[in-house]
Amino acid sequence: MGAHLKICGLTQPCQAAAVAGLGVNAIGVIAVERSARFLPVAQRAALWQAVAAADPTVLRVLVLVNPTDAQLNELEGCCGHQLLQLHGEESPERCRQLRQELALPVWKALRVRGPEDLEQANRYRGCVDALLLDAWSAAQHGGTGERLPLQWLQRFSPDIPWWLAGGIGPDNAASVLEALAVAGLQPTGLDASSSVEYAPGDKDLAAVARLVAAVRG
Repeated sequence: MGAHLKICGLTQPCQAAAVAGLGVNAIGVIAVERSARFLPVAQRAALWQAVAAADPTVLRVLVLVNPTDAQLNELEGCCGHQLLQLHGEESPERCRQLRQELALPVWKALRVRGPEDLEQANRYRGCVDALLLDAWSAAQHGGTGERLPLQWLQRFSPDIPWWLAGGIGPDNAASVLEALAVAGLQPTGLDASSSVEYAPGDKDLAAVARLVAAVRG
């Protein structure tokens, strides 16, 4: 099927290394304090080092919500991550600014409440390197496990790479990709978190392995 796979919300270096060794394409760490999967700045370097040692080709993604200028020091690439994923209300202009100032690729998450929200995608053309579609939740900015109705995507045709998140796991990943293919859609990748956990930040490696197998077809 060809889709890439990102596992988000890692908190333990040993688990991050194991997940990297299972053949995923990207690993995400949450830099949002109110998240149950938050990893403090002081603990991130060890996790990134573990990922790089296990498989240097696995993309190291730092997930943020509305980062401020006061945070810029911890967002620099020398901290170990390779890419920023923005899950807040960041404008196209803010995305472009962070991309330029930090010299890092930027992904923008769109929290989708309805098909009309997908029209935001065109606003970010030229400002970000990829989009990530996630189900909207009033409670939190991501990692809810809520599904995004696939019928909303039928007319979605951005001219930049896009990833799909929201309730994707080993039991439904293949059917999600098949349904998208029937509609003529092929996401760059899938993003999973809560579906492959025992508890927030504690990953079920067997579930990750099943998800990798499902995505690889």
